[in-house]
Amino acid sequence: MKQQFKVNKTYEEINEKIRKGEAVVVTAEEMIEIVEELGVVKAAEEVDVVTTGTFGAMCSSGAFLNVGHTKPRMKMEEIYLNGIPAYGGIAAVDLYIGATALPENDPRNEVYPGKFEYGGAHVIEELIAGEDIELEAYAYGTDCYPRREIKKLINIKTINDAILCSPRNAYQNYNVAVNKSSRTIYTYMGTLKPNLGNATYSSAGQLSPLLNDPFFETIGIGTRIFLGGGIGYVAFHGTQHSPFGIKRSKKGQPTGGSGTLMVVGDMKQMSTDFVKAASILGYGVSMFVGIGIPIPILNERIAYYTSVRDDEIFAPVIDYSVDYPSGNAKPIKYVSYGELRRGFIEIDGKKVQTSPLSSYYKAREIANILKEWIKNGEFEISKPAETLPAPEPDVKIEYDERKE
Repeated sequence: MKQQFKVNKTYEEINEKIRKGEAVVVTAEEMIEIVEELGVVKAAEEVDVVTTGTFGAMCSSGAFLNVGHTKPRMKMEEIYLNGIPAYGGIAAVDLYIGATALPENDPRNEVYPGKFEYGGAHVIEELIAGEDIELEAYAYGTDCYPRREIKKLINIKTINDAILCSPRNAYQNYNVAVNKSSRTIYTYMGTLKPNLGNATYSSAGQLSPLLNDPFFETIGIGTRIFLGGGIGYVAFHGTQHSPFGIKRSKKGQPTGGSGTLMVVGDMKQMSTDFVKAASILGYGVSMFVGIGIPIPILNERIAYYTSVRDDEIFAPVIDYSVDYPSGNAKPIKYVSYGELRRGFIEIDGKKVQTSPLSSYYKAREIANILKEWIKNGEFEISKPAETLPAPEPDVKIEYDERKE
């Protein structure tokens, strides 16, 4: 049976208020206190949009480029950008460069731990910065595309298109990584000291986009978002999107990875403040991407979701020395983001220092920028063409009878 709400708004009603400069827009941090003060119904009546943000390493990222036709024309096959291989099996001058791509002469982990000083993410960041990139390409030649090789400089202003297109970004939740072995290990979750010497995590918790809409009731195909400093869109659910059959908190937040997004956006709008290459010791190259998503408060259930606190969101602690690499990643325990952000957690009776791989500071900055865009009428809310795969919401809203 469809749940009946005390508050009901539409996307068009909210957008009309945005156009008139009358919309009430707050960040997810601010919404926590508003719901605490007013109760969930009055908060839903008062607030129109809640903004979210995240800024973390997102390995499954990359960019489509169209570098423009040459004279004579060329059907590029083997392609390098500043020595980084790009995929050319698309069309004549289209290519895809992945964030984690490495040059052929990189020693990888032959010299352990590898430094991975330059890769695809660095090329993407440099393109966004407006720097020149050396394009080197080879082809077998055809009657209509006779040219067989080229080497020239390109930049974001001289190429036709530069589209960030990432298959898997904005993980809904993620692991807390520890190392129970007796040696230091190097992972995509950073350097992990032996014998539970530290713990790392990667989420903005209460500010994170998908934790504020845990069943994807407002986020779906076509949702307009903040992406890398510009405007982007949710193109589809991301790879490894798996929101079913997972344990959830009382406000619906999953206690594991769960949902992901495939996102696209025009790199010519973006800023290196929100797209940063990263060299991860002993692992490889990754890319930090800033994403912010507006949550329209259509009813009090969505207001209830967006009131979630770090102490109410839990993540699994996983041993990355044996359990994760073996494919048997059984949680040692679950800890809240409140505990993680306080700097220590307890595992097997031991006090373990924690550190984030994502930036809460940048997540807050993104949420506030998006808030100002909406308040200034520069960014409207888009209704998804289709929602993402998700289980039916089974959250019981906690009404405060004294306030409602």
